[in-house]
Amino acid sequence: MSEETHTSVGRALQQARIAAGLTVDAVSSATRVRIAIVHAIEADDFAPCGGDVYARGHIRTLARAVHLDPAPLIAQFDAEHGGRPAPTPAAPLFEAERIRPERRGPNWTAAMVAAIVAVVGFVGFTAFKGGGDGNDAKSQVAEGATTTPGKAASPTPKKDKPADPTPEASDSAIAAAPQDKVTVRVSAPGGRSWISAKDHNGRMLFDGLLKKGESKTFQDNSKINLILGDAGAIQLYVNGKKIEDNFRPGAVERLTYTKGDPEAG
Repeated sequence: MSEETHTSVGRALQQARIAAGLTVDAVSSATRVRIAIVHAIEADDFAPCGGDVYARGHIRTLARAVHLDPAPLIAQFDAEHGGRPAPTPAAPLFEAERIRPERRGPNWTAAMVAAIVAVVGFVGFTAFKGGGDGNDAKSQVAEGATTTPGKAASPTPKKDKPADPTPEASDSAIAAAPQDKVTVRVSAPGGRSWISAKDHNGRMLFDGLLKKGESKTFQDNSKINLILGDAGAIQLYVNGKKIEDNFRPGAVERLTYTKGDPEAG
C-alpha cells in the first residue's frame, strides 16, 4: 500500500471518532486521557505520551472508546516503532521511584518474656503483702473478695505458663495478608484506567484497561511494580491496607511496593 493510501494509527483513531460522532473533549472525558494527548496521538505525535509503553496504553484506550479493535492499531504502532520491546528487569526502571524500605515486624518473643516477668513479679508482691495481713488478707488478695474469717487462702503462685500473646497489628487487614509475600489489590471504583503490573523479575503480570468497578490482585515474593495510566481513578490496597494517596485525575503514577509496606500502625 502506498504512503498516500496508508492510514496511520492517529488518522484511523481520528476517523473512527468522527464517524462515532464524538468530540475530542468527549473522548477525553470518557477515557481520562488528557485533551492535549488525544490531539497529539491523532496527529501521530506520540512524544507527549512519555514512551512507547504509555503510547500503547493510550492507543488501546482510545480505540475502545471509538469502537475500534485496538490489536491491529497496536501491531501497526509496534511495526512503525521498532516492535514491542522485550521485557527488561524492573530494577533500573523503578529504582528512583517510591520504593519503601522493608521494615521488621514487632519482636513478639521479647514481649512474651516481659509479660512473664510482670506476672511473676505481681504474684510475688501479692504473696509478700498477704503474709503480713493474716489469713483474711491472703484470701482477699488471692480470691479478690472477702471470705469467712479463719479460712486460709494459699498464696502459692501458679506454675502454669501463660498463653503466648497473639500478634495484633494496628490494622486487622494487614494481619490477614501473607507476611512472607507482597500483595497489591488494584480497583477502579471511580472510573477506568490503563494499568501495568510486573513482578520483581520484570515479568508482566497484567497490561491492559481496568474498567470501572473491576479489580485486580497481584502477589509476589518480594516486590510489585505498577504503572497507573490514570491514578485518580484507582484505589490501592497493599498487604491488606488501604493506601491513602491523593492521586490527581489523569496523572500517570509509577509505584513499587514490597512485603514490608505499609508500616503497621
